Amino acid sequence: MTASVPSFAKINLGLRIGPLRADGFHELRTVYQIIALHDMVSVSFGRGSGIEIRCKDPRVPTDSTNTCVKTVERAMQALKVRGRVVIEIEKRLPVQGGLGGASGNAVAALLALEGSLQKQLPAAERLRIAAEVGSDIPLFLIGGTVLGVGRGEEVYPLPDLPPTACVIALPEIAISTPKAFAEWDEEAKLTPSTQSDRMLEFSREISAWLNAAQIGRRSGVSARGGGRAENPLLDLVRTGIENDFEKVVFPEYPELLEVKRVLEKAGAKYASLSGSGSAIYGLFDSQQKAAAAAKRLIKQGTRALATSTLTRRQYWKKL
Repeated sequence: MTASVPSFAKINLGLRIGPLRADGFHELRTVYQIIALHDMVSVSFGRGSGIEIRCKDPRVPTDSTNTCVKTVERAMQALKVRGRVVIEIEKRLPVQGGLGGASGNAVAALLALEGSLQKQLPAAERLRIAAEVGSDIPLFLIGGTVLGVGRGEEVYPLPDLPPTACVIALPEIAISTPKAFAEWDEEAKLTPSTQSDRMLEFSREISAWLNAAQIGRRSGVSARGGGRAENPLLDLVRTGIENDFEKVVFPEYPELLEVKRVLEKAGAKYASLSGSGSAIYGLFDSQQKAAAAAKRLIKQGTRALATSTLTRRQYWKKL
C-alpha cells in the first residue's frame, strides 16, 4: 500500500543563538511558523527488506544520511514491523534553504509510513524519534506556531494564530547551517554571560507578546493598543525579534540583504532570513500586497512565491 503526505515548510520568527553546549550543539530560542509551501512524500511498504529513497533532485541524498531513512528505520523498530520501504520525494522546496525541507520530509515519511501500514505510533514516541534524528524535526509534529528551545528540538505549541500572507524569496544560494554556526562562533565573540542575557531577552519578548495577545483577545482590541484587533502574528514580529544568523550570513552574501530590503520596500510588515538561509520571507497584511511583492522580486531575477502561514488546524487537516 502507498500513502502520500504533503511535507510543509517552516520559517523562523526570530532566532537567538546561545552558548555552545557540552553536546556540541548551540542553545537556541526561536518561534517556528508553518507555511503552505510544501514537497510531496510517498511511502510504499511491501515484502523484502531495506529502505530506498527516490528523488529526481540530485542534491537530495538517497543513502542512509537522509533524514527520512533515519526516521523510518526508528519508526519501523518502534512499530515492530519488517519489510521493504520505498520513499519517493517530490522536491518543490529548496535544498539548504532554511525552510526545514529535509526535516519536514522526515515527518511526512513517518506519517506516510503509518498510513501505509495502517498503524500509528503514540504522540510521545513520534516526538522521541523526531528529536533523535534532527533538531528541527519535532516542530513538524506540532504544526502552526511553535516555540523551540534547547537545540530547537524541545517544542511547545503557541496560540493558534490567524493565517498571514507572506512571500518566500528563494535566491539560488545554498548555505550550510554548520558553517553558519561556525562563523557565528568565530565572529560574534560574545561572552557566555552576554549570550545568556540575549537568550533571556528573547524569552521576555515572547512572554510579553503572549500576555499582550491574551489581553487583546479578551478585549477585542490590538495587543499594542488602539481601537481595533490586529493580527497577533504581526504583533509578535513587532516586538523586535531578530534572526542572529543575519549577522554572519548577510556580510558574506550581501545580495540576500538586498532581497530583504526589496521586501520591506514592497510593504512587508516584517522581513527576515529563515533559519540560516538562504530563503528570506516577508509578512504582509494582505494577499494582494504579497503577490505584488513576489512579482517585483521575480522581475529583479529572484525566484519568489506568495503563500500564507498555516494554523495548526489547517496544517493537520491538509496532512
